[in-house]
Amino acid sequence: MKSAAPFNLLIAGMLVAGCAAQKSVFNPASAAAVPPSVIVTPENSPAGKVLSYNSGARFVVLNFPNGQMPGMEQKLFLYRNGLKVAEVQITGPQMNGNIVADLIAGGARAGDDVRDQ
Repeated sequence: MKSAAPFNLLIAGMLVAGCAAQKSVFNPASAAAVPPSVIVTPENSPAGKVLSYNSGARFVVLNFPNGQMPGMEQKLFLYRNGLKVAEVQITGPQMNGNIVADLIAGGARAGDDVRDQ
């Protein structure tokens, strides 16, 4: 039993010395110097709703919030329940927040979402 005591004392001393050497200090200045890996940019593309759809003439009347009116000849996409259902091209005329677009492909319904992507 006497030969195990010095060995246990040596192990305990190594553990205490190892724990004492592992002190870490948080430096906020060094953390602030690291650039962020994610860049978030706001979405500026027009987003609106289909007000009405004329199936015979294949055009839609779209409504956009103030400041988000798309330009003439711009192509946009219609989404229903998150799925792309049609492609339209802005043709005009425009009145207040409403504008007319020709249906290029697919089908439309009132209430479909209109987005640039």
